Amino acid sequence: MSLDTAPRLDADALLDDPQTRIVVCCGAGGVGKTTTAAALGVRAAERGRRVVVLTIDPAKRLAQSMGIDALDNSPRRVDGVEGPGELYAMMLDMKRTFDEIVEAHADGDRARAILENPFYQSLSAGFAGTQEYMAMEKLGQLRARDSWDLIIVDTPPSRSALDFLDAPKRLGSFLDGRFIRLLTAPAKAGGRAGMKFLNVGMSMMTGTLGKLLGASLLRDVQTFVAAMDTLFGGFRTRAEATYRLLQAPGTAFLVVATPERDALREAAYFVERLEADRMPLAGLVLNRVHESGAAQLSAERALAAAEALDERGVDDAGSGAKGAGTADTSDDAGTGTEGAADAAALLRLHAERMQVLAHERRTRDRFAALHPEVPVTQVTALPGDVHDLAGLRDVAELLTAQEAPGT
Repeated sequence: MSLDTAPRLDADALLDDPQTRIVVCCGAGGVGKTTTAAALGVRAAERGRRVVVLTIDPAKRLAQSMGIDALDNSPRRVDGVEGPGELYAMMLDMKRTFDEIVEAHADGDRARAILENPFYQSLSAGFAGTQEYMAMEKLGQLRARDSWDLIIVDTPPSRSALDFLDAPKRLGSFLDGRFIRLLTAPAKAGGRAGMKFLNVGMSMMTGTLGKLLGASLLRDVQTFVAAMDTLFGGFRTRAEATYRLLQAPGTAFLVVATPERDALREAAYFVERLEADRMPLAGLVLNRVHESGAAQLSAERALAAAEALDERGVDDAGSGAKGAGTADTSDDAGTGTEGAADAAALLRLHAERMQVLAHERRTRDRFAALHPEVPVTQVTALPGDVHDLAGLRDVAELLTAQEAPGT
């Protein structure tokens, strides 16, 4: 099985389908997920849909490419869209999203106590997994508003692309963990039983944890847990609801990869995980694929021709030295030698490019052999970075091209 015979991903059909409401771009870090998400957003908007692109990437590439000074936690309209649709973009503000949840689901005094709690401020700003969970929360909020035809999500630049899918499970494990249950037990027990637990069991635990964490931090944690106890169930419920939303028919996952071994290994792992979790995979976007306008000239033939030109150059230089008595003979020899050297250098560059192409093809074909059912589209490597809407349109044109992936 090779990429030439793999099914083709029709990205335009995916974007045009009114049943498609969420597209999730996922994959390893550094493969172009943000650019792919933005290009799809521009394409869908210019074909008539009302689109919002949610990026989790703290880098400013999406804002810059869309001509916006900065993105924040609220959708901002993108100017310059050439078509009947509308395009909005936003960048997840993890802490602000957490604050919004507290403000929406707790009364004024309780919300204020939570927001001012030092442990909460630390948790909401950088607790492991919080970014991925808040991305799920924000996606759920956007879908619930029903203000957009299409939501395109650029998943977090995590150590593993799977962190995004694991966020609800990890949050549930945290909320159900022994540490949280111990801290919430006194409030739940109530009355004398609660006081007895607090005076005996909690005093022992507090003494031990106080030595490890410090008494002040432990008090902050206990205060936070007591205030958040009524919200914990809501976190879990919404996370589970968003997880089910990702499994729904209106969602489509696009795995983004480059034709490199590590990126495609991660892509294969993600494809298998999506299948195991019964999540709808639309296909693979193979990004930054190299091509050549002279593919019929193999690397071996190019190197052989370069060596022949090198030998000819040496011979011409020797002939020129022997006939140096006349100026015309010397000039002709020099020109011929320089021309042969330039041609040989170009042939060697071509040979290097063909070797890169051969390596990419072997890597792509290996993925296709493992997952022959996955539709594929590829984006040719561009000579420079994408920094404006015109560049995003170029990427979208390549991404939605009608040619088969291997051509």
